[in-house]
Amino acid sequence: MVIASEVLAKAAFRMGFEVSSFPFFGVERRGAPVTAFARIDKKPIRNKSSIYEPDFVVVLDSSLLKGVDFLEGLKAGGKVLINYPDGVALPKLPDLFKYYTLDANAIAAAHGIGSKVTPIVNTAIMGGFSKVCEWVSLDAMLETIRAVAPVKKDENVAAAREAYDRTREVTA
Repeated sequence: MVIASEVLAKAAFRMGFEVSSFPFFGVERRGAPVTAFARIDKKPIRNKSSIYEPDFVVVLDSSLLKGVDFLEGLKAGGKVLINYPDGVALPKLPDLFKYYTLDANAIAAAHGIGSKVTPIVNTAIMGGFSKVCEWVSLDAMLETIRAVAPVKKDENVAAAREAYDRTREVTA
């Protein structure tokens, strides 16, 4: 999540936005949920605190749908992107928000990013996020991914592009 937040901030900066990106680790133990924030604005960003009322939430691990209040503070009408397996029904979620899903695990694994058991989904999820968020274009996201991916640049770009195409709004 931390890398995805940084990629988002760099893509938004590439488009001329002011940005701030920072992680929050909470309980630092292996497997603990990690939160990362990205603030994007046309004006200079002076607020360096955590984001308590986000416009968007991205869930990289669907196991967090149970036991973690991932919707805490999300503005009414906010958007939620969830890495969720294709063909599996989402659990019931509050109607106050718009939900989108994409199987970032399958996409990352298909492109050889990480392993089949432990795919690395950062770039795929950011491709999907560029579809959900009107502020950051897919082109800016792909250029940023190509610039920052340490290895497998083509595979990461292809995964992000496929994720953009496969991101779907969840309808009742």
